[in-house]
Amino acid sequence: MPEVIGIDHIYVTVSDIEKSESFYDAVMGVLGFRKKQFQLGGEKHVQYYNRHLSYILRPARTTQVHNPYAPGLHHFCLRVENENEVKEAAAKLKDQNIFVSEPRLYPEYAPDYFAVFLDDPDGLRLEITNYRQERRQRHDNWQNFEP
Repeated sequence: MPEVIGIDHIYVTVSDIEKSESFYDAVMGVLGFRKKQFQLGGEKHVQYYNRHLSYILRPARTTQVHNPYAPGLHHFCLRVENENEVKEAAAKLKDQNIFVSEPRLYPEYAPDYFAVFLDDPDGLRLEITNYRQERRQRHDNWQNFEP
């Protein structure tokens, strides 16, 4: 049976490509992503990528505002290695005048769930979280894993 081994890419539509590019330059730069631009169908696209994932901005074709509680994407979460990296990312984003929540533990989600939240210019919620123990165990012991 084929097994999905990761998310290859995410396309995000944005209302203002330049404004979003400036925001994501800061966010993805803090997280170690590289960047390239390309044209597709005559439209500018901006791709942020690392060894595991591509996150691509493309122009929206309507002016509808993102609603995280409507059917569709609620938020997008990026994982870093540990709590210190969550704190470091938050501090670097604040240094670039990007509003980000205070890094903190969210025990209502999991005992070691440590995260920050921020919104992109179109209101898409982003999260940066630590690589939690349950996720590590699931990854490392998949054949015998039971929650």
